[in-house]
Amino acid sequence: MSKKALIIVDHGSRLNQANEMLAQIAELIKKKKSPEFEIISYCHMELAEPTIGQAFDDCVSKGAEHIIVHPYFLAPGRHSTQDIPNLVKDAAMKHPRVTYHVTEPLGIHENIIEVILERAGNIDKT
Repeated sequence: MSKKALIIVDHGSRLNQANEMLAQIAELIKKKKSPEFEIISYCHMELAEPTIGQAFDDCVSKGAEHIIVHPYFLAPGRHSTQDIPNLVKDAAMKHPRVTYHVTEPLGIHENIIEVILERAGNIDKT
């Protein structure tokens, strides 16, 4: 069985606080201890580090043989359907023995609806 990695990628920001949120998401995923992924990483498409190339290289250095890249975006758009896949393809060229797949963005899911309702419901409580 090949060693799998999961990389979560967002747009990236000039604001450290925004970039730190993705690091926190990666930590929450690590705490779930998914048996499917031995390596959990994160990166930013632009404006901040780690970059997609850096995260890909890091996963490979930790032994990843298959890398799943998940665009942490709500809806499909140019970044999640073109830019990120192209950047991942470029990063993967340095590692011809490593396979990869770029997933769809978050999209529509019941859990997202629950988060929206929870956040909206908390407005009156603040």
